[in-house]
Amino acid sequence: MTNPDTEGPLRTALSAAIRAPSPHNTQPWRFEVHGDRVEVFLDRDRVLPVADPDGREARLACGAAVFNIRLALNGIGRAAVTHLLPDPHRPDLLASVRVAGNRVVIPSERMLAEMIPRRHTNRRPFLERAVPDAVKATLMRAAEREGAWLRLVERPPEVDAVAALIRRADTVQSEDPAYRAELRDWVHGDVNRLDGVPTRALGPRARTPGLITLRRFTDDEDPSRERPFEQQPLLAVLTTPGDAPIDQVQAGKAMQRVLLTAADLGLCSSFLSQPIEVPAVRAALRALLRAGSPHVVLRLGYGYGGSPVPRRPISEVTRLVSDTSTGMTLQGERSDHS
Repeated sequence: MTNPDTEGPLRTALSAAIRAPSPHNTQPWRFEVHGDRVEVFLDRDRVLPVADPDGREARLACGAAVFNIRLALNGIGRAAVTHLLPDPHRPDLLASVRVAGNRVVIPSERMLAEMIPRRHTNRRPFLERAVPDAVKATLMRAAEREGAWLRLVERPPEVDAVAALIRRADTVQSEDPAYRAELRDWVHGDVNRLDGVPTRALGPRARTPGLITLRRFTDDEDPSRERPFEQQPLLAVLTTPGDAPIDQVQAGKAMQRVLLTAADLGLCSSFLSQPIEVPAVRAALRALLRAGSPHVVLRLGYGYGGSPVPRRPISEVTRLVSDTSTGMTLQGERSDHS
């Protein structure tokens, strides 16, 4: 049954969903449209078997997509009812989001929704400019609104300890041939490819070792592109009380609200995923912070624009369920955002 009142909002929601961040830009999601409802599935074929064998980072990405769906609908004056892991018999069905009538548009939500196509991961150097306390407080409140906690790492002993854990995890991964091979599969120079991280989006190599070890995506980086990186980035760890799949999806929602809030406040952001991807180091990070289960480590600061990366079109990741189809079509353009 065709429902033009729903078709437009759902297209807006799906356009926002595909702009969520994901590990190595794997885009590990599938969507099904059932009338006025979008179901979000984990695409196990796009889960990284070495870096993310349990699918935790993939669920974070799907949680970010769920948040984008809800926010995009709210931003155009539509209410959205979200249920996480709604069917215990289908564990890969991570969420269901239903359009539930009209609502008043809140200006702050509309502004945040406008950040969805503008936000992307910035792997370049940041400026040596401190983030004001008021901005930090706003980021922390953003995480709390989605049931998570953003733990800012600022005290020198704690910063040193977290930096050491990042180095430890980076060393483990760098010495793992399977991990390096997996990374090579997702970093490429193909201008026609709609997933992975194109080499044009990579940041330069650090000219001198800094406090924080950034992930090296290739082994043949051009030394002439070396640049100095900031010496005192703002580090933040997003945590939740639990670590079950539903907690990971919830953390993904909180992560995306933090990232969009940061973008709205003029901040750049990038991921320091190494300590999350190595189980022993993740456990050490949890013990160090004593703040629940860590899901994301972020590097935040002021800087210049990075390079966006492509997205697969809506038509490639969405299925319309025929018995309750809205009648919408899924022809779409490629999207260049990370």
